[in-house]
Amino acid sequence: MNDRLKNHDFLKNWRYISNLILKNRFLFLIIILLISIFSSTQFKNIRFTFTEANLLPDSHIQNLIYNKFTNLFGEEGNLIVIGLNDSLIFSRENFRKWTTLNKEIEKFDEIDYTLSIGNLKSLKKNDDEEKFDLIPIKFNSINNEKLSIEKSLENFPFYEDLIYKKESLVIRSAIFMEKKIVNTNLRKEFILDKLIPIIEKFENETKINVRLSGMPYIRTLNAQNIIDEMGFFVFAAILITSIIFYFFLRSIKGTIISIIVVLLGVIWSLGTLGFLQYEITVLTALIPPLIIVIGVPNCIFLINKFKQEIIKNNDKIKSLKNVIIKIGNASLLANFTTALGFATFIFTDSKILKEFGIVASINILGIFFISIILIPIFFSLLKKPEMSELKYLTGKKTIYITNLIEKIIKSKRKLTFTVASFFFAISLIGIYNLKISGNMLDDIPKGKEFFKDLSFFNDEFSGVTPIEILIDTKRKNGVTNYNNLKKIEKLDKSLNELTEISKPLSIINVIKFLKQSYYNGNPNFYTFPSRQENLFISKYIKNSESKIDFIKNYVDENNQNVRITTYMKNIDSQKIEYKIDEIKKIVSKIFPEDKFDVDVTGKAILFLHGTKFLVKNLFLSLFIAIIIIALIISYIFKSIKMVLISLIPNILPLIITAGFMGFFQISLKPSTILVFSIAFGISVDNTIHFLAKFRQEIFESNCNVSKSVYLTIKERGIGMFFTSVILLFGFSVFMMSDFGGTVALGGLVSLTLLFSMFSNLILLPSIIIYQKNNLIKNLKRLVN
Repeated sequence: MNDRLKNHDFLKNWRYISNLILKNRFLFLIIILLISIFSSTQFKNIRFTFTEANLLPDSHIQNLIYNKFTNLFGEEGNLIVIGLNDSLIFSRENFRKWTTLNKEIEKFDEIDYTLSIGNLKSLKKNDDEEKFDLIPIKFNSINNEKLSIEKSLENFPFYEDLIYKKESLVIRSAIFMEKKIVNTNLRKEFILDKLIPIIEKFENETKINVRLSGMPYIRTLNAQNIIDEMGFFVFAAILITSIIFYFFLRSIKGTIISIIVVLLGVIWSLGTLGFLQYEITVLTALIPPLIIVIGVPNCIFLINKFKQEIIKNNDKIKSLKNVIIKIGNASLLANFTTALGFATFIFTDSKILKEFGIVASINILGIFFISIILIPIFFSLLKKPEMSELKYLTGKKTIYITNLIEKIIKSKRKLTFTVASFFFAISLIGIYNLKISGNMLDDIPKGKEFFKDLSFFNDEFSGVTPIEILIDTKRKNGVTNYNNLKKIEKLDKSLNELTEISKPLSIINVIKFLKQSYYNGNPNFYTFPSRQENLFISKYIKNSESKIDFIKNYVDENNQNVRITTYMKNIDSQKIEYKIDEIKKIVSKIFPEDKFDVDVTGKAILFLHGTKFLVKNLFLSLFIAIIIIALIISYIFKSIKMVLISLIPNILPLIITAGFMGFFQISLKPSTILVFSIAFGISVDNTIHFLAKFRQEIFESNCNVSKSVYLTIKERGIGMFFTSVILLFGFSVFMMSDFGGTVALGGLVSLTLLFSMFSNLILLPSIIIYQKNNLIKNLKRLVN
């Protein structure tokens, strides 16, 4: 009796809401229009992130280590490199142009300094004043046309592997940006509007291909490509979705209304980002596609139900009221559950996850209110649908699809369970092979020129991804202690022996260069000095005007902390972890923990740990979302068995997708990880729509389980089928992207949608009918 009263209260509330919407149509239209206009005014506040997404909480140990490093030495990812491997550069004319190019780059306000083959300096010992003087390196001539770069540089091992590669005669220039602009829009403007044009001009004049790379450059071009693609693919997804939408529903009006609803949802989501002044990051960039995913099913279920009601009673306003009454509660539950799932990110310690959770949950509820208000209002202002627009509901194709689903459920249940069990078992094997990728360069388009340039520097100079080793001697002037310098030199030697990382840069390189200069530039003395030699050299360093320039990039002002910089190749995250562990083991053997604090840091390491943190929090949020849907189903049916049955079609597609990722070596990473949340949201949406209708039919059929299932399929099944197919094609558009992450997102969401459709249309009703004898007691208790 209580449940009947509650059901009556629900209907009464939704009747009131339907009357409120349809009687105040223009007021609601004005409200939605004003919110949309306000949202569009906030677009000016939208900012694209100019640094890698920091997925870790501010209090995380890796963030604390990195912040300590940047407080001492500033931003570490400020190096841009330009290089070439062409004998034409050794002509006097081309070499002059190359030198001019580097000088012009150094003049830009955005550049701190450059280190190029045209401005290399040597140190000359000045015995009279007991100091070192900086003098430019002069290159010998082979003839009037050519320069002997190799012969000139062989006396300066300090620059080997830094400016030139001895074996291949590859040369490069190191361009150090001002650290304060590396994570700002000025970096983007400089690279796109100044650096690239001036290099292209040099290429056109000399016919020499210049390679360009470095983290500021890679980040800028990668971000710009993502921005360009995001707009295109959202548009393409809406276009493809609309075409298929019309193909199924045969309604231009319905298609246009759905496009308006989805576009308003996207506008609201972008407006929310602008209003809250959140950056568009690797996560928040997925919100517009997410809103499309949630919005399209809302539109299909509402429009489909409206046309079904028109066929029943031929009364437009009555049909629209019934749509709100009968679909409103199920849509609210579905959208509310999805929003809660994303809202769980709010409770993490990560700023970027919190922002994503806030914007996603607000706008999932927003797209529900847009749908439930606008669709009935628009159709109330239009003519009643013609019979030609309703034919698809009673047409041969629709009847064939629903009959086929019924036939499979009636006669192929064992086969359904066998196939589901097979995919479940196989997927578990795939999941065992699933890996996490924390490589920040993993999604770079392999066909783009800047990836080819990255590969060039990978091969010639062992990469461009910086790894920083920070050594704290725990006392002022501890770095200048000879014994500590010996330890740093030992570490330098050990790092030199490692593969897949570049020659390390540290104070040791400078000290060796100083010793060589002390012995009048003899390259045989480019070695670490003895204790006695160090005392003599120290006197010259103190008297040198340029002493700070030698040391400032490697040692802090108190001579307590020293850095060693190396660059890592573009390798997979497992190798990165192994390499970092290898470095840490070497460090721990040389520097005792009680006397030194040594940390290995850098953006690459932050990204690696951040990806793991994201994976952990995603599965936590999924777990919470599963608990929430279980509570909702429990509230609807008052049955634990029904809860367990309803979870199967939601969890199985996720397991199959994870298994597929494992088999095809698609790693978990920021660009693919949200596939699970998106897919779960869609699957839950279909499940709740199915079960809400099933509950209605249970009441009306007096607990006839089989009859209720088949009636539910006839009314909601076609909507679920249309939704899945439309979204499947809509998301498959993303597979045309150049970015591995976008391709994976589109493909995996499409795949999960396919599994979700079969799970909810065939597996869920099959399990309900198979378990009807076990469910009947609880269902009768619910009705009575």
